[in-house]
Amino acid sequence: MSKLGTLGARLHRGEVGYDFVGKRKIWYGVSILITITAILALAVQGLNMGIEFKGGAVFTTPKNTPVSVAQATEDAESASGHDAIVQQLGDGSLRIQIGDLDTKQADRVKAELAQDMNIAVDSINAELVGPSWGKQIATKAWTGLAIFMVLVVIYLAIAFEWRMAVAALVALIHDITITVGIYALVGFEVTPGTVIGLLTILGYSLYDTVVVFDSLKEQTKGITKQTRWTYSEIANRSINSTLVRSINTTVVALLPVAGLLFIGGGFLGAGMLNDISLSLFVGLAAGAYSSIFIATPLVADLKEREPAMKALKKRVLAKRASAAAKGESADVDPAEAVEDAVPAAVVGQRGRRGRSTDGRR
Repeated sequence: MSKLGTLGARLHRGEVGYDFVGKRKIWYGVSILITITAILALAVQGLNMGIEFKGGAVFTTPKNTPVSVAQATEDAESASGHDAIVQQLGDGSLRIQIGDLDTKQADRVKAELAQDMNIAVDSINAELVGPSWGKQIATKAWTGLAIFMVLVVIYLAIAFEWRMAVAALVALIHDITITVGIYALVGFEVTPGTVIGLLTILGYSLYDTVVVFDSLKEQTKGITKQTRWTYSEIANRSINSTLVRSINTTVVALLPVAGLLFIGGGFLGAGMLNDISLSLFVGLAAGAYSSIFIATPLVADLKEREPAMKALKKRVLAKRASAAAKGESADVDPAEAVEDAVPAAVVGQRGRRGRSTDGRR
């Protein structure tokens, strides 16, 4: 842990770093490949929509039901004539979902299930969900997601600038697409809990992105007044300076979610937890990736198209070429380079270490 802390301090000071922005084409290619795979999974397999969205009936048997999942599935499909999804819960009860049933059909299926399983009819809890109600839930979910996206873009455009708002929106769409694609691949059921998980991971993804954007905004103040660093190089420094923080927050958030997904859903048989825990687990990982490899490099791409940034890049390259021609070293101290690019308040104590009492460096 001490080595990780030392690495974080060195990354923050700019003593070491990885060229994330310089290799952005690689990350773009990886993201496009993953996104295409997710879209193909959605097109081929589709989503396993829950009863809440497509309508149907949910039957819950009493605790410690002496029937296996396979046998219960066979009994449910035989009684209803439709495909059934059976989950064994932690207390030994069974949750049986059957779509496209009306009230009369649900009562008949309930009676047949009780007879096949040799349990009392009254001990089976039946819940009926109409397809119209499911459509309302789906509409409200998409509406909430759209409102969230609009508010995010407006806030980032006001707090930072429109280019950062566009980059954050692209990163959020990237995270949603990957998460939904994973649901299509593994066949997990999509329920209202899944929607809650999606909205939650968007907040986490946005948090990491805003942290990097805030650092970038501070470090690029007065950037055109110096000739040592281009916008992309300072953007890369912003990623490195917040890298360890992003990793730490993501790992800390993933640990309890992994407990829900692998221990709660896998070993304890708590199937209801899978709906929200999978979306959280995949979304948190995708959000951390997009904040580092997508959002900030995309901002750098958009900013480098500005005439002022193009002119700055030409001046920086010309100065480095001139120094190389004279045999001088083009390398500079990272702390001094940041002092030229950002206000003294951002540099803090580090910006005053090289000064003597009479003001000379």
